[in-house]
Amino acid sequence: MLIDSHVNLHGEQFADDLDAVIERARAAGVKRMITICCRLSDFAAVSAIAEAHDDIWCTIGAHPHHAKDRPDITAGELIEIAEHPKVVAIGETGLDFHYGYSPREDQFASLTAHIEAARRTGLPLVLHTREADSEMADMLEAEMGKGAFKPLLHCYTGGHDLARRAATLGAWFSASGIVTFKKAEDVRTVFRDTIPREKIIIETDCPYLAPVPHRGQRNEPAFLPDVALGLAAALDWPVEDCIASTGEAFFALFDKVPRP
Repeated sequence: MLIDSHVNLHGEQFADDLDAVIERARAAGVKRMITICCRLSDFAAVSAIAEAHDDIWCTIGAHPHHAKDRPDITAGELIEIAEHPKVVAIGETGLDFHYGYSPREDQFASLTAHIEAARRTGLPLVLHTREADSEMADMLEAEMGKGAFKPLLHCYTGGHDLARRAATLGAWFSASGIVTFKKAEDVRTVFRDTIPREKIIIETDCPYLAPVPHRGQRNEPAFLPDVALGLAAALDWPVEDCIASTGEAFFALFDKVPRP
């Protein structure tokens, strides 16, 4: 049983063949999918996909690139939207200092609201982090001191220190197609040496980061078995054990999603 925790199915990349993409995922053994909201203005499109399919759920959130669009978003607004029956997580939110598409102060303000919404709803918090390891670790530790929440560091490419500090707080981590890339040994090393196996889930992060042997193609959830193969190889983990464990970790985190 394969579970794709992070699929962006609502973009223009899938406009012409969304149904075919979903059918290919099912044929590949993907039993549950979560399509991710990265802009607050996209929620109607994201939730419509989840509403149309019994095996797809969704999130509500603003990626740090888009924090500038609504830096004044409140936890209360997010909580109200999260009452939608198909919403199973808050996010994607986080910190990204690589591109600087949103000012840092807007990213911190947005992330703070998302954390509070996750804390108050009990829903998982989907986090994006790029070139902000120490700031993310500091914020997670400070916010966890105000009350528990369930963080997922998605598509994890950070270092050992953030992984160690987040794992101490009980965080989950997701492996994407990056674990199959030839030049990503540093990522594989962190998953192998620092992240507890029972806290690892897998994702495709469509439509980008297609795993080997699909590099250069548009990514889609049907490629999830290749992520599992890459993660299993990196951790010297029997493939069936890897699939079973990442599935169990998914349901432990996204506990609103029913098992097949």
